[in-house]
Amino acid sequence: MRCPWVALPIVAMVLSAPMARPAQAGETRRTAIVQAIEKARDSVVNIHGQKLIANTDEDAGGELRRVNGMGTGVIIDPRGYIVTNYHVVEGVRRIEVTLASGRTTTATLLSHDPRTDLAVIKIPAEASLPVIDVGTSGDLMIGETVLALGNAFGYEHTVTRGIVSALHRSVEVSRTQRYDDLIQTDASINPGNSGGPLLNIDGEMIGINVAVRAGAQGIGFAIPIDRAMQIVTELISSERIDKTWHGIVGRQGTEPGLIVETVHRESPAESAGVRAGDVITRIADVAVSSQLDVERAMLGRKAGDSVLVSVNRGGEETKIEVPLAAARPQAMGQGERCWHELGLKVEPMAAAKVQRLQSRYRGGLLVTSVRTGGPAGDQGIREGDILVGLHVWETISPDNIVYVLDKAREDNLGQLKFYVLRGRETLFGHPTSDTIRR
Repeated sequence: MRCPWVALPIVAMVLSAPMARPAQAGETRRTAIVQAIEKARDSVVNIHGQKLIANTDEDAGGELRRVNGMGTGVIIDPRGYIVTNYHVVEGVRRIEVTLASGRTTTATLLSHDPRTDLAVIKIPAEASLPVIDVGTSGDLMIGETVLALGNAFGYEHTVTRGIVSALHRSVEVSRTQRYDDLIQTDASINPGNSGGPLLNIDGEMIGINVAVRAGAQGIGFAIPIDRAMQIVTELISSERIDKTWHGIVGRQGTEPGLIVETVHRESPAESAGVRAGDVITRIADVAVSSQLDVERAMLGRKAGDSVLVSVNRGGEETKIEVPLAAARPQAMGQGERCWHELGLKVEPMAAAKVQRLQSRYRGGLLVTSVRTGGPAGDQGIREGDILVGLHVWETISPDNIVYVLDKAREDNLGQLKFYVLRGRETLFGHPTSDTIRR
């Protein structure tokens, strides 16, 4: 039976001239919605190009056909870094991007994550480009007003209004693509909106539009921006893009700036004197409030370049020169580190499935392979178990594991207690102990 859920496809292009700015209107007409769109519009781009898709006509014998398609993207850095859905640019030989000004240029696919359907592309920037204002999805309220902005059916910069209908929805669009923890909205989201922003009434991006329910009206979905920005941070890290290393890991606090949570041992940042607890306010000419800002500030530099980092330490401002180093040869991806250090291969499991087994867990990682003689194998962990925690942290995504492994190394945590769900029973133990307990 055909799945009723579909990721937003790219659609046939509809040519249109850039929208002219209206004459000055009365202030009573410049509502909060008008101001929100004015704030965000110029940072939203049209993505189009040709791709090959399977012909669904039974008489075609499964032949591929070339189609013109279109999607949406959002500028996240003034130098031309753009986030969109991976399915918008997957298989597209020449990615063309049209800015709100009407200028069209060619983009390069920098990195992507098929599991979350996110990708980062880069266009050449002749001048500083307008950047979307990123909000948070952590405080969304059911019923609050949201706006979708994108190239619906190829009509550029189409605006629709709705409300947050529900949170934490899971959507399976095919046998190979599933989205978890989505925002549901009744703002009209159509083919071509894919990769575009879902905005709050303040014009801040709080989601990335990704899926619709086929045949339904008023049911659309967006990836929450907090989760999306975590993935985007990984996708544009200097270690991944430029093969350089700085060693700073931080978290956003309540005050301006980024709180340094961890400084990797023997990293450039540690050697330069950056410490855990420092509050980074600026790197070079980039104001810093998130880990994404750190990676943005480091992009485009090469090993040996020094970067000026402004920190607040105990109420005093200081500046530290951090020389970037070549990426660590031993640097591994999430899956490689999990396999190398724990002897496990895992994949995210839908939160709803985990909670049906044990309601107190917010999610977990399905164990798909166990290395013979590895720490996990020696403990008795086996395929089909669900890893729900490591030490004192939950494990909902593979980057949770990487975080714990980094903390263990930096803070000398010693033995890491793990928790697995087997059936409806939680088992726990240490990777170096001899038994697994109930």
